[in-house]
Amino acid sequence: MKFLRGMLGFSISGIVLNTGWSIFTNSFGIIGGWIAAFVLTGSMWFMNHYVGLIENEEDAAFIDMGLGIAICIVMRDTFVHGVGAFVSSLPTFICISIGAVIGGVVVGLIEKDMHKKIIEENDSNFAA
Repeated sequence: MKFLRGMLGFSISGIVLNTGWSIFTNSFGIIGGWIAAFVLTGSMWFMNHYVGLIENEEDAAFIDMGLGIAICIVMRDTFVHGVGAFVSSLPTFICISIGAVIGGVVVGLIEKDMHKKIIEENDSNFAA
């Protein structure tokens, strides 16, 4: 059930953002993009996270709405414009994946260092 709720939340977010973003940007230009980011993304975040369609466990890494929305956009363009649209998006996905791996490694190293400092601090407090 958790998986189905998550898929529903990701799908709704992808559809709303794909459909609504251009309405704001066509009407208001760059400012419309900011308005869309606040109104549409904020509303989808509220629905998915606050209402609880997408559950994120506290002690686990999670993939947020961005990946679901990105897959929705790529697949929409693939269905509308053909496989060429998918192939042309692969370099972007590869770069994003490399950046995500680098970011994950850096965060892991930072957390490891923070944990080490906490242990050292507790040991020094215990010895005193």
